[in-house]
Amino acid sequence: MPRGRYSLHDPHDHTLLADEHFQCAPGPTGWRYVSQLTTPTGDHAGSVDLALDELGRPLRLELHAAGWQVRGAALDGVTWVRSDPTGTRATEGTVRAHAFTGTSPAFLVATARLLRLTPSSSPTRVRLVSFTEPVLAPRTVDQSWALFQREAHATDNAPLIVDEYQVTALDTGERHTVHIAGDVVLAAPGVELEHLESPPSTFP
Repeated sequence: MPRGRYSLHDPHDHTLLADEHFQCAPGPTGWRYVSQLTTPTGDHAGSVDLALDELGRPLRLELHAAGWQVRGAALDGVTWVRSDPTGTRATEGTVRAHAFTGTSPAFLVATARLLRLTPSSSPTRVRLVSFTEPVLAPRTVDQSWALFQREAHATDNAPLIVDEYQVTALDTGERHTVHIAGDVVLAAPGVELEHLESPPSTFP
């Protein structure tokens, strides 16, 4: 069960935004990721709880940030409810999309798991609902994912398989690189893996 800490930065000026303390693991029905976010001064800033089924679809999503919460799942595309803590300002949304995304590295692992690309496969288009910080406002985005290369790195135990993805935002053409090993993001724009207590889990 990987457990560790990511630092989240502004991808443009590299300002530290938060630390994400996480743990994740595959299970009998898929994969689950939970995390707590703290500000650079150590204050609580939110949480992420994401569970996927064995095909990589979101069984359950729960986000908390800035006094807002989102609960969602795959249902006729993806469906979610965004509300304040009291539930008095609740709005529901449904979009014909494949999954969710956001600032948490969990969503990069989830999208890679959903697409299951191979180095020889063509770029794949995916539609996602993004919950943007700080108030978790939903926005539909289209991306193209391609698995550029897969490399094995020697370790004291088994080789570490690292996948390098090229992700393109189809509305702007902006392209960036994401490195993932198992269920841990090693590097991505605005994401740095600062600490990892155990090796990444491998999916069957």
